[in-house]
Amino acid sequence: MSQPSSPVGIVYPSPIFGPVHSRRLGVSLGINLMPSDGKLCTFDCLYCECGFNADHRPAQPRPSRQQVAAALEARLQQMQADGPAPDVLTFAGNGEPTAHPDFAGIIADTVALRNRYFPQAKVSVLSNATMATRPAVHNALMLVDNNIQKLDTVCPDYIARVDRPTGRYDVEQVIAALEAFKGHVIVQTLFMQGAWQGQSVDNTTEAYVAPWLEALRRIQPQGVMVYTIDRATPAAGLLKATPQRLDEIAAQVRALGLHVETAY
Repeated sequence: MSQPSSPVGIVYPSPIFGPVHSRRLGVSLGINLMPSDGKLCTFDCLYCECGFNADHRPAQPRPSRQQVAAALEARLQQMQADGPAPDVLTFAGNGEPTAHPDFAGIIADTVALRNRYFPQAKVSVLSNATMATRPAVHNALMLVDNNIQKLDTVCPDYIARVDRPTGRYDVEQVIAALEAFKGHVIVQTLFMQGAWQGQSVDNTTEAYVAPWLEALRRIQPQGVMVYTIDRATPAAGLLKATPQRLDEIAAQVRALGLHVETAY
């Protein structure tokens, strides 16, 4: 039986980090709404680069809306003077950004600062979609350029075993919430193979892919991101999906008339 590996995890500075080069988004200035000393997330994914929630309990609070705005403006001023120009301002980091109690206000501040300093840059949110059912979160996400929402599968058992929500999670409600964006959403899905604690974590088989494709048909996103593991994972036994299989899945997405990007 596979066991968890030693605690691993990337804990990002807060509230601003980078810029970093994103394999999907370009020169990305990170905005981390979680504490700088740990992880707060509504999922506890086996593959999370930040590690398991229990291994990175923070002692500090989340940054306030005012702290985020002040730090972001200072960094944008510095980038305007010294470069590089960001391609994207990306909400990511040590947990779920939409869980911040002032998420909607922070998005409004960020859009205003982007317009002032780098109007050509995009605002992106990387989210696990757990809060997408909330009206205030939905409305805020409608203001960003790249509303990137996770949907690894539509199988509740797989979600419970691999994504491991920390609260109530109803995949049908999440799919309905993604439909409600009326196309203003990018679905991101991590495909992988292998096993953990004696149970398969392979979501690349047709048994998983076919229902997921049906969900995409309902959601009609502006794009789909198909990717696999890129960094060390806190759970041992997880394997990258093969490039060939990712290409096959991407071809099935294109057959629905949807734009798809792959990252190996």
